[in-house]
Amino acid sequence: MGGLSSSFVLLIALMLLANIWFVSLEDFRDVLLKPEIRSSLQLTLLSCTVSAIWSLWVAVPLAYLLSRYRFSGRWLIDALVDIPIVLPPLVLGLSLLILFHLKIGQWQLDAWLRETVGIQIVYRWPAVVLAQFAVSCAFAIRTMRVTFDQINPRAEEVARTLGCTRAQAFVKVALPQSWRGMITAGTIAWSRALGEFGPIMVFAGTTRMKTEVLSTSVFLELSVGELNAAVAISLIMVAMASVVLVVLRWTGVDR
Repeated sequence: MGGLSSSFVLLIALMLLANIWFVSLEDFRDVLLKPEIRSSLQLTLLSCTVSAIWSLWVAVPLAYLLSRYRFSGRWLIDALVDIPIVLPPLVLGLSLLILFHLKIGQWQLDAWLRETVGIQIVYRWPAVVLAQFAVSCAFAIRTMRVTFDQINPRAEEVARTLGCTRAQAFVKVALPQSWRGMITAGTIAWSRALGEFGPIMVFAGTTRMKTEVLSTSVFLELSVGELNAAVAISLIMVAMASVVLVVLRWTGVDR
């Protein structure tokens, strides 16, 4: 059992070592000097942070609702939440593209947003955030659902007998107890958004200096034969994900 288990750990370690051995410090320097990659890095940090916050904002109340209440159609909502997890990424991106381009008579969602709000979603940076959110939010909801399932509802019931409303019991009792789960859910959402590629490529495109993030930068560098640059960008993403995991361990959330 130890040999079988360690084979997976060894595989991950060997892949990372192979990438490190393949590139040099000059490759990292050349990559970071490219204005396209620096723009991609900035957009990645911004979009991942926004999508993680947005995911957490939606995940906390929805997970609490699924954990605490039994109502008609709960199973359907529970199943719909899992669809972005099991759906192929390209299909998810295509579904978003169809949603915003679908015409019902003279009405079209993308055109309506552009005319009324002044925001264009498809093939613009908001599409990057929306594509990341569509996937990362599902993981955040599952994490918060487990968190609330592990919190004893008795304290909330006592608070309600003392005069608190349901909303007050949630804010004053349940929410403070779920802070570890919130950090975990936010971290998972951020990390999942970092590695998203398929929905972004289909829904937002891979336009340099506009919708390019680090995951699509790897694809673009590979498409022009810049293997060293692609590996260097991949290692930058690994470093970013590692920092997030170290912060997660340091806060003691996983203990």
